[in-house]
Amino acid sequence: MQEVIIIGSGPAGLTAAIYAARANLNPLVIEGLDAGGQLMLTTMVENWPGYRDGIMGPDLIAELRLQATRFGSQIITGNVDNVDISSAAIKVQLGETVYESRSLIISTGASARLLGLPSELKLMGHGVSTCATCDGFFFKERPIVVVGGGDSAMEEAIFLTKFAAHVTVVHRRDVLRASKIMQDKALNHPKISFEWNTEISEIKDVEAGKVTSVILRHVDSGVLKELSVDGVFVAIGHNPNTSLFAGQLDLDEQNYIKTTNGSLTSRSGVFACGDVQDPVYRQAVTAAGSGCMAAIDAERYLESLPILGDVNLGEE
Repeated sequence: MQEVIIIGSGPAGLTAAIYAARANLNPLVIEGLDAGGQLMLTTMVENWPGYRDGIMGPDLIAELRLQATRFGSQIITGNVDNVDISSAAIKVQLGETVYESRSLIISTGASARLLGLPSELKLMGHGVSTCATCDGFFFKERPIVVVGGGDSAMEEAIFLTKFAAHVTVVHRRDVLRASKIMQDKALNHPKISFEWNTEISEIKDVEAGKVTSVILRHVDSGVLKELSVDGVFVAIGHNPNTSLFAGQLDLDEQNYIKTTNGSLTSRSGVFACGDVQDPVYRQAVTAAGSGCMAAIDAERYLESLPILGDVNLGEE
């Protein structure tokens, strides 16, 4: 029987592990096979406090991981197959092994929706990005593309005009899905232009190791044209990784876990932090902050329970 199990190993999960370990809760962290979250897909992170010269995303995760294990966190690798929170003893299944815990911290994150192009992942962090706030600074006075037509895409396009020489929005339809106010801001911005009824069919240049242009295809005519750009920002939404908890926890209309008073979910003893419950900010530093809150909330919850070994484990 564990005191606390943490599912996920991005900034939220590892920060929760650091705080839980320092509280002598001996947390068990289950990191996925794609451990580290979205920071593993980034290169230089310049907005993490304390690193004035920046730090590579994978290096930041490595540092957090070492810090968590230094204080006694146990980290195992594998994808969780099933979670059962219906009883006081929470069950987390990993392969044929079932771990039991008195509390659970969910930090499974969210996955950015991608275009599905072969070159997309190869150039991720080398001109392709899913986060304007994270990477916009690297594109000062350079032409870039934003893909999407919703509020997120318009927000990213407008934000990127602070840096880019020009922003071209590529949208599959001839009308935007964004709210009227966001549409008006983007459509009337002098540094934003639109490619309507258009999709990206290829991102160049993998061999060069950087983005040099995109091949655009008109969805009706099939006509191709090449546009020289230095960056591609994909803004077609995120999918929170909550399939394990569907039907067990309250989710919002976008399937993010609903939390109140910090990290509390609809089930006592289960806490959520990071991008799995945050559709708004989606930053490494905010994820880490919510991981801290989840660990403190879990510690306070455990202090309210009978001592480990009590037959009812705190069931009312």
